[in-house]
Amino acid sequence: MRKTKRYPVKGSNSLWQIYRTVPFWKVVKNVIVIFIARYMPFLSVKNWLYRTFLRMRVGKKTAFALMVVPDIMFPEKISVGSNTIIGYNSTILAHEYLIDEYRLGEVKIGSHVMIGANTTILPGVTIGDGAIISAATLVHKDVPAGSFVGGNPMQLIYTKEEMEARQKNK
Repeated sequence: MRKTKRYPVKGSNSLWQIYRTVPFWKVVKNVIVIFIARYMPFLSVKNWLYRTFLRMRVGKKTAFALMVVPDIMFPEKISVGSNTIIGYNSTILAHEYLIDEYRLGEVKIGSHVMIGANTTILPGVTIGDGAIISAATLVHKDVPAGSFVGGNPMQLIYTKEEMEARQKNK
């Protein structure tokens, strides 16, 4: 189960009421920073932009590939450990705007994690250290440390123990 906090709304859908939940100028700043970072070829500069202007927690030697999109509304709810790779064109969401409510949740990505290209990570998810997520996965629940997951919907492919056994057999 994802760990999100629900905020009910009345009247129009929650996205129509966006600036009641997040300041307009914060969104403008975040869009500009994310747009620049998406195309930034220097990983250390990209991480500096995320840490400094978006208040994301990003570990050392973490690599956000080209076109990655962290949450535009609430990037400060995202933390990524050290030596992690987030693949091309992936999206990390910390919010969901629905018809009758919106939800916010922390996204915690561990260290030494590999996230394949075109993956979407939903709010309220924790990805354990050493996990591997295949390309084009919809991460809709927690991923255990050291495991290998993939698909839509996401499924466990190998546990940490099975992954270790596979490594020994190489």
